[in-house]
Amino acid sequence: MLSPNTIKPAKGSRHTTKRVGRGNSSGKGTYSARGGKGQTARSGAHRTAIRAFKASLQKVPKLRGFTSLVSKKETVSLAVLAEKIKEGEVITPRYLKTLGLVGKPAHGVKLVAGKTEFNKKVTFQGCLASKKAVEMIEKAGGKITF
Repeated sequence: MLSPNTIKPAKGSRHTTKRVGRGNSSGKGTYSARGGKGQTARSGAHRTAIRAFKASLQKVPKLRGFTSLVSKKETVSLAVLAEKIKEGEVITPRYLKTLGLVGKPAHGVKLVAGKTEFNKKVTFQGCLASKKAVEMIEKAGGKITF
């Protein structure tokens, strides 16, 4: 039967507070979880964090420059590409990801000329390229569309 004297809180909803300062065997004896003597042992605010705040701020070096939110395009060397691709293929950023040459194709891909010759006739789609890389691709008989 439900009556005012039988109402109890839900199990686990109430916690008994730890009684501090009841002897060393309680685990919170001697200083009662208030540390040592002095200002830190007393009740009330500790103002140590606010004092000399400006001086502590001035010690931190200024952050210069900025970090761009625009992600950089991933670069792929034609020398590395020449080893991984076959003649007559159509190369897209997604295909470069499947080869493991690019991490995130959505950021864009830029082809750069390597030190070796590029002599495979392939078509590039959706990739940017440096001037020298475009020359090397066209010289090999391939084409590039942006």
